[in-house]
Amino acid sequence: MDTLNVKVIIGSTRPGRFGDKPAAWVAELAKQQVGFEVEVLDVRDYPMPFFNEPVSLSSSGGKVSYPEAIAWAKKIGEADAFVIMAPEYNHGYPAVLKNALDYAYAEWNNKPVGFVGYGSVGGARSVEQLRLVVAELQMASVRTSVHIMAPWTLSDEQGNLSAGALDQYAQSAQSMLEQLGLWGRALKVAREAK
Repeated sequence: MDTLNVKVIIGSTRPGRFGDKPAAWVAELAKQQVGFEVEVLDVRDYPMPFFNEPVSLSSSGGKVSYPEAIAWAKKIGEADAFVIMAPEYNHGYPAVLKNALDYAYAEWNNKPVGFVGYGSVGGARSVEQLRLVVAELQMASVRTSVHIMAPWTLSDEQGNLSAGALDQYAQSAQSMLEQLGLWGRALKVAREAK
């Protein structure tokens, strides 16, 4: 069985953010999947300016002006599948996450993506909006998402995740990862056949 390169993306850069906690958790679950090679990507490590290229990357062939964006697109291009940590800010996803999505195009194409939403209503509104965006990036959004309710109640005073805080979401995460594997393998074959 071919190995799938799975990138887990932390979609927030805020101080004291929650997203690094479920990212580490889902990355560990993903490493238990047969044939998954997993890497966590933090958008903090790619400080790209707000997207201001003269034309969209779908029209320019992916030409970008910034070294951070070039490095980001290269990392995205390595992947066969993605899991995106999708916080919900004011009924939507963060601007920094949209910016990261916009700074690649062909690198996202024909690859599956799963979501771990968190916030009010488990980040469901953020995830639903992101499904529209990834469709335009020619990605396959898997059906099952993880929706973490009231994340602000899941950590102690030092910001550490409470023991077992995410256990109730393990079944959803497992289902999402299985779907990601199925779609990841099918789309890898399709990309290689092009």
